Amino acid sequence: MMSHVGEMWCYHWKWKLQHCLCLFATYILYMQQAAHGCYDCRIVLTDPSGVFTSPCFPSDYPNSQACKWIIRAPHGFIIQLTFIDFDIEEAPGCIYDSLTLDNGESPMNLCGITAKGLSYNSTGNEMIVSFKSDFSIQKKGFNASYVRIAVSLRNQKVIIPQVPDVDAVSVAETVSVPELSQFTLCFEATKSSNDDNDDWKVFSYTDALSKEFFSFGKMTKGHFLSISGTQCILENALPRNAEFFTGTFQQLCVIGDSFSGSIGIYAKSTYHIVYCPGIFGKVIPGNGRLVLGSNSNEVNSLNGDIYNFRLWNFTMNAQTLANLSCDVKGNIVDWENEFWSIPTSALKAENNLSCGSYLIPSSTIEPTSCANLGSLCQATVNATTPTPPTVTTNMPDTNRNDKPNNGGLFYRISIVVFSSNSDATLKVHDVVAEWLNRTFQNWNYTVYVVNISIHPGSIKEGTREKRSIKSFGVLALLVYNATNNINLEEEDIRQKLISNNGTMEGGYKIHTVDVDPVEKCLAEENPPNYFWPDTRPTVTNFTLCHGSSVQTASRTCYLGLQNYTSYWGQPDLRNCTENAADIANQLLNLTGEGQQLTSDKVNDVVQKLKKIVNDEEIDESLGSTVVTIFSNILTSSDSVLAASSSEALKTIDALALKIQFTGPSMSISTRNLALGVSSINSTSFKGGSFSVSPQNNASDFQIDFDKDQTNAIASVVLPPSLLKNLSQDEFEVISRAQFTFFNKNGLFQDAENPADLTSFVVACSIGNITIQDLQDYVKVTIKHTKIQEDPKPTCVFWDMNKNGGSGGWNPEGCQVDTESNENETVCLCNHLTHFGVLMDLQRTVTQIDPQNTKVLTFITYIGCGISAIFSAATLLTYIAFEKLRRDYPSKILMNLSTALLFLNLIFLLDGWIASFDIDGLCIAVAALLHFFLLATFTWMGLEAVHMYIALVKVFNTYIRRYILKFCIIGWGLPALVIAIVFASANTNASHVYGKQLYGKDANGQGGDDFCWIKNEVVFYVTCAGYFGIMFLMNVAMFIVVMVQICGRNGKRTNRSLKEEILRNLRSVVSLTFLLGMTWGFAFFAWGPLTLPFLYLFSIFNSLQGLFIFVFHCAMKENVQKQWRRHLCCGRFRLADNSDWSKTATNIIKKSSDNLGKSLSSSSIGSNSTYLTSKSKSTTNTYCKRNSHTDNVF
Repeated sequence: MMSHVGEMWCYHWKWKLQHCLCLFATYILYMQQAAHGCYDCRIVLTDPSGVFTSPCFPSDYPNSQACKWIIRAPHGFIIQLTFIDFDIEEAPGCIYDSLTLDNGESPMNLCGITAKGLSYNSTGNEMIVSFKSDFSIQKKGFNASYVRIAVSLRNQKVIIPQVPDVDAVSVAETVSVPELSQFTLCFEATKSSNDDNDDWKVFSYTDALSKEFFSFGKMTKGHFLSISGTQCILENALPRNAEFFTGTFQQLCVIGDSFSGSIGIYAKSTYHIVYCPGIFGKVIPGNGRLVLGSNSNEVNSLNGDIYNFRLWNFTMNAQTLANLSCDVKGNIVDWENEFWSIPTSALKAENNLSCGSYLIPSSTIEPTSCANLGSLCQATVNATTPTPPTVTTNMPDTNRNDKPNNGGLFYRISIVVFSSNSDATLKVHDVVAEWLNRTFQNWNYTVYVVNISIHPGSIKEGTREKRSIKSFGVLALLVYNATNNINLEEEDIRQKLISNNGTMEGGYKIHTVDVDPVEKCLAEENPPNYFWPDTRPTVTNFTLCHGSSVQTASRTCYLGLQNYTSYWGQPDLRNCTENAADIANQLLNLTGEGQQLTSDKVNDVVQKLKKIVNDEEIDESLGSTVVTIFSNILTSSDSVLAASSSEALKTIDALALKIQFTGPSMSISTRNLALGVSSINSTSFKGGSFSVSPQNNASDFQIDFDKDQTNAIASVVLPPSLLKNLSQDEFEVISRAQFTFFNKNGLFQDAENPADLTSFVVACSIGNITIQDLQDYVKVTIKHTKIQEDPKPTCVFWDMNKNGGSGGWNPEGCQVDTESNENETVCLCNHLTHFGVLMDLQRTVTQIDPQNTKVLTFITYIGCGISAIFSAATLLTYIAFEKLRRDYPSKILMNLSTALLFLNLIFLLDGWIASFDIDGLCIAVAALLHFFLLATFTWMGLEAVHMYIALVKVFNTYIRRYILKFCIIGWGLPALVIAIVFASANTNASHVYGKQLYGKDANGQGGDDFCWIKNEVVFYVTCAGYFGIMFLMNVAMFIVVMVQICGRNGKRTNRSLKEEILRNLRSVVSLTFLLGMTWGFAFFAWGPLTLPFLYLFSIFNSLQGLFIFVFHCAMKENVQKQWRRHLCCGRFRLADNSDWSKTATNIIKKSSDNLGKSLSSSSIGSNSTYLTSKSKSTTNTYCKRNSHTDNVF
């Protein structure tokens, strides 16, 4: 019958299981269809703008979604995302359905409806939007639009302002334009088709007195270039009566060379040269102001747009200009944001700009080689290219054999002419100049005579010559621009001059002709480590700055106009020795309002400021700029500042120590940081004070010296005895005292003790020396940033040596003064450093007075010692007597006693081991203490589980290898937790475990070193959280077990009410200690109940081993029998033939009686579990023969 019923049962559940599997498979297919039936939601979006939605919008999104949209823009753009509609299932922390927005800096989770209508910007050119939904509750989802926003000038054109000095577009003040004797200028421009004006300027360059020295434009005569007062009409190069600039952008490059007096025009892939002798030898002065458009009302500005304005201080040839790319940056002015001051109204982004960044397929064409780019390629060396330290333009070995690079080839012509005319001296200069220009005007070679000098000469008269002959020496400079790549020999020039001898007017004749190429500037090293190769005249050489892979130095080979010889100019090392003030101003602009700072940017800024402070002389002006930069940095989030906080604090301290000032004191105040420095006389020092207070109607602060400020938000009072303990050397070098005030606390991040800092931070130091162990306290008063009704402040200082040099808060040497109140804290410290106030956190500052602290410490150590002794006694009892450990409950109790024994022993030894100050040993002890604490919690939980199985789940509860599985859980689960903790800490376990002070008083003083968990998250998750789970489970089991016991005992009538109450009370007490219910006192030790519950917690938990020994060992009848049989003598000794074990039937009959006698893990379920453990082999036979199995309990 039983077999038939079992077969029917199996068939019934197999039929049900098949249908369940079918339904489950149908559900999976449906969910997949629902999840993917709307559209693909894992895509990359690259359009300039667009819209995307959650799956199935505006209908509810499906379950189990995992979508990702990657919005990508070119470099120079950011993404702006706007949620037009937004409705996602709301939950705390968005733990169910959520949208994750990764803007490139910090991902954020969004849910609910709060994001509707909001816009979010990316920090870079990519934004990732992820959406997930769980298995239940659907909402409408979201509808989002995105657009790319140009942030680089490469993607924007400038509308040229039409009114001078109104929204002017000019080169930034931080850009210094040097003197220019050679230049290359390139830009693109458009002109409105509705403008018929033929009198305009594209740009104008003026000095401080508004005198114009450089401009380009058009007038009635045609397009012109003006250099230092000389207007050069660009005939034949640009059209006179037609417009070169139209409604679309046209590129124009202008090349000027004062050495040759020529101007090059590169337009529409054609190179023209215009000779303009008026600019010969003229230099455009430096440090002027360059504006786009006209600088006066007399001439209009070009009515159009301009783009990609670039300026170099050297000339480029036609081939270089033909290969000029967008990546070649102007070394004087470039088309980047940092070079320009442009009002927002003048900027306009477009998608068709020649150097804009757009998402187009990558070109398969190889980049132009350096050989094709000529001088420009070599003059702008990529820092990552492995090149020799010297970078030069292409230099020919002689002037004859190579194509000229910049400025042409120069020839020195020496001629002796003679004439017999009486007025020969008056006309010789004009005649010779006109003859030379006419001689070379229609030649096959493009040459110019750029200078002539005349001086008297002498010729020996022949015997037949009767008339007086006057001779003159002519020295001329000839320049050859080899644009057609044809070589020119000196002999060709000489023969050309001789062949035209007869064409010279005024009766002048050539006597002798000499033609020589102008020599190169010879190679040399000047200054040391800067090598300059042989260089032709007017050519500028470039080489990398010593020790740099980016900055370049330059040097020009000049041509002397007196004797037409070449000579080296002074090396230009301005890029190599950067001006600290200019760098600081650039950093100031970089960190100003509206700038988004990332952690990497902040770190770069701090490193540059550190270099300035360490290497430069710091005056008040530069110091003020540096302090303002730090103030700007402090507006960033804590996560952005974390990586560079330590270096920033050290740099601020170094700045206060190094800044130079005049007078008795100086102060610099900004929005987030204030710095004050005061001169002190060490021999007559009688104390001093600093205070900081808010200024009236200003966001900055005011620092006062030796003045009592009633409304001060922070002050430091230095005692007269401050300098008494110093050595003679220290005493002599003291000259100043520094005071720093921090309005923002982002630089003070203690990774291992993230305490609640509720005050401003002030710092005070004397010179560059360490002052500590003072006779009289330094009095520090700091206002709270948060008003506390019941403050429990702790005075702390920032210890630079903590946390591996990254710094941390330390209370040593500081105490809270009785003058403190809810608005401010008065600290008394025996040293100088950064000071702050920490408010009371339960694990940071104890509320217990010293007397109670000593009592609790005494109770804890005595209790743990007693508990260890009796835990060992319990364990030895069960080990010694084999009959006691035959059942499951006894084995579970042995494991619990083992965990308790080692927990108490390690706790007792912890403080002693911590005194050795060995980090590795301390970490090991803390980890072991953590492990045995978790093991104790786990075995108490397993006790509860076993009781539930034994008393509630009586039948069909046979578990194969029952104790083995319990041991795996009891010891393996804590070991797993410890392993995860170590794995999460990587190799830096000292951030999790280590030595800390415990038992400090209310002022943060005293305490003992103890090896334990240092990380707050690890403590609350693996200790408080872990025990919380076990505690709740044990409470539930406790209630269930007690209901079972009370129900069974209440049915018995052979005991009085008093006996029943006592038996039940004993059951409650024994289970309370066995299941660790007393550990729950920790959850109630808050507020006014802290002290009472700490006493209860210390007493009962430190004595847990004793109570388990009493209730679950000493009071057990079978344990007492074993003790009497083996340990007692005389009348107390029990006979060896005492009845010990009975049959299974007798066990069943006496189980109810034994249940009320002893409620230990070895008595509550001992009989039932003994039956379970021994009945595997006889289960079928026994159950079939006994039809009253239901009455076991």
